[in-house]
Amino acid sequence: LNVTDENFVMETLAGCIEYKSLLDVVVNAFYVRDGKYCLFSERNLFVVICYLATFQLEELGLQHFSRIVKSLDTAKMHKFLRFFFNTLNLNTWIKDEWSHFYDSLYVKENWIDPLLRWQPKVQQVIEQLTDKLNNCATIVKTSTVTQPKEFNLTVPKPRAIPVPLPIPSLEKSQPVPPSTYKTPKEKKQLEEIKIQNRRKAEVSVLYSYVILSCKPLVLEYVPVFRSLRTLSGMDNIPIKLNAAAILREGALYQRKMEQELKRVENLLRGARDPSEFLEWQKHMRGKDMEEQLAEIECKRLQGKLSHEEAVLAHQNVIQENKKKADLMREEKAELMHQYAEKRLREQKEMRELVEQVVEGHKNAKQAKLKLQKYKQQIVQEVCEENRELLRQALEEEEEKLRKRYELIQQIRAIESLPSLKNKFVDLTETGGHGLICEMSIVELRERLALLRETQKAAEEEKRDQIIQEKQAKEQLLLDKLDQISLFRAELGRAAALKQEDKKRKSQSGERPVKDERILNLQQKIMEKTMERKKQAELL
Repeated sequence: LNVTDENFVMETLAGCIEYKSLLDVVVNAFYVRDGKYCLFSERNLFVVICYLATFQLEELGLQHFSRIVKSLDTAKMHKFLRFFFNTLNLNTWIKDEWSHFYDSLYVKENWIDPLLRWQPKVQQVIEQLTDKLNNCATIVKTSTVTQPKEFNLTVPKPRAIPVPLPIPSLEKSQPVPPSTYKTPKEKKQLEEIKIQNRRKAEVSVLYSYVILSCKPLVLEYVPVFRSLRTLSGMDNIPIKLNAAAILREGALYQRKMEQELKRVENLLRGARDPSEFLEWQKHMRGKDMEEQLAEIECKRLQGKLSHEEAVLAHQNVIQENKKKADLMREEKAELMHQYAEKRLREQKEMRELVEQVVEGHKNAKQAKLKLQKYKQQIVQEVCEENRELLRQALEEEEEKLRKRYELIQQIRAIESLPSLKNKFVDLTETGGHGLICEMSIVELRERLALLRETQKAAEEEKRDQIIQEKQAKEQLLLDKLDQISLFRAELGRAAALKQEDKKRKSQSGERPVKDERILNLQQKIMEKTMERKKQAELL
């Protein structure tokens, strides 16, 4: 640029910076109202045009100003100049906003009045821009459109109609054989085999229950169960029991034997045989059990009766709910009408409140600008304090690093000194720590050898003791097995006698008669059920 253009550019830049607050008011309002679709990156362009029109129009003259405006985008300049040189805008809100920064009289005399004087001439420039926008027609280059042509394809011959295939006739089905509705012979054979297998399983269970895993016991019971073994067809495979099972069963039989001996002694001394009492007690318990079962059946029937009553009550509640629902619908329609009237009143009050808030926003802008200046001042003070604190911290850190470097140098100097690494050890001398239990390494080795010999002798003695205990335990187990075999034989005979007695009693038993309460409850349940069905048919 030459000197004149460079001076003009520098003066314009300085003016835009100096009067930034005034220019921002106009440009921001333009973006809110007429310049909604303008790019924000072109904001500085509108700032420069606003500055030239406000402060440099007298010096430039209308010709130079119009030349600058016409060199830019026509539509954007037309929108901005029509917005800025609007008489109503200049006399109202632009004047009021600029009066917040400068005196209102000064604003009117130096800026608003000159703009109003230039307004008719600038209006001519705006009309020229309008004509230019109306006359400029966009020339669209018409390109030749490709005309599609059909392909020269061979016309296919018409296809012949295929001859329909004959429908195959279904073969005549064979009648159902009569054996389908008869029970097969295999099923009867399977039932017979099932019965035979069940008998064999019962025999094998009884056989395995009596015979123990010990071989001497098996030899004792071989003659007794020879017939069972021939029926079942099974080999004599003994089952080995562990020591805990043998001792547990031996202790059980020992307790039973002691109880039986005690009972016999009591009888010899003149005590009474409790068998009659036990029989009476068993009879009374059976009677109590029958009463409990009858009571349970009564409770069950009472529950069923209450269920029927609840169903009837539920049906009555449904009818009442229908009546209540009709009443609620009428109340709901009335409430909706009242709610609509209330909403209309609230909307009217809201419009009045919005108008009051809009008036309050105008007064809030002044307070916002004062608060912004106060915050900027506080930020500057805080930045200065932070710089001072940072400088002090750097000085303290440098001092710490210097002291650390000196300490490292001293440690390295100490480590560089030579030291004696070889040390001669005498195994016959003590450590010299002044303790009563101190000993040399040679004495320690001798004591360890003596301790090993003593430990080995103790292990041999303990091993002999374990062998003797094991032999005694094996002898005890053999004695217990002999005792168990005797008791099992006696228990088997007693169980067989008891089973026969139980069968005789079960055959001679009578069927209990039903309780009268149960019969009455059943009759009531039938009546309630019939009433509920009639009520359901009516509903």
